[in-house]
Amino acid sequence: MLELTMATVAEGDAGATAGMLMAEAPSEPGAVLRVGRDRTQCRLATPDDWLFVSRTHLEFRCGPDGTWTVTWLRGSQPDPSSEAWVVMGGAAQPLVHGGCATLPRGGSGEVVVRDRTSARSVNVGFYHEI
Repeated sequence: MLELTMATVAEGDAGATAGMLMAEAPSEPGAVLRVGRDRTQCRLATPDDWLFVSRTHLEFRCGPDGTWTVTWLRGSQPDPSSEAWVVMGGAAQPLVHGGCATLPRGGSGEVVVRDRTSARSVNVGFYHEI
């Protein structure tokens, strides 16, 4: 099972408790959880006016062996207005536009999408239960 929690944080909200959205999916091959602005495609949706997040921005997908990956999907713009990082065990690794990272089995961490033009971010925490 993969559990996700998402918080959207703007500069004025720094230090405040943000509203959390949660989603989960069984670790079965082909299971998918998406994050973005499009509420029809994404289980976790950001505010509509947060244009630094694509309509479908992140995709968490379970592979044939039960391992989860996160992919930063390519949007309609060739040069994104955000940057993404995968944070696990205190280390932050950049997630390139169109890139993919494997999540640890039985591990936890966070994917952070930051607006390059403003002090806003989308923080998606993950926990992979085995």
